[in-house]
Amino acid sequence: MSTTEDVPRDAASDRWADVRDLPPSAKLVAKVLDYNETLSQSQLADETLLPPRTVRYALSRLEDADVVETRISFSDARKRLYSLKI
Repeated sequence: MSTTEDVPRDAASDRWADVRDLPPSAKLVAKVLDYNETLSQSQLADETLLPPRTVRYALSRLEDADVVETRISFSDARKRLYSLKI
């Protein structure tokens, strides 16, 4: 009987490979974006219960890893909306 633990993980097929080595806050933000698709920075802070500064740091790390997409909100041009690329 085979389990998922017996199957070797191939980095190309593992969608979370780019996130694996990031800080826990970045992993949490990525997972929340996975469930909610698109959120603003303040919505991410509310959903994750992380301070806004920590969310900013997590988003910058995710952007450096090329894991999130950023776009300007149509309803409020001062806000950016974030979504996962993976």
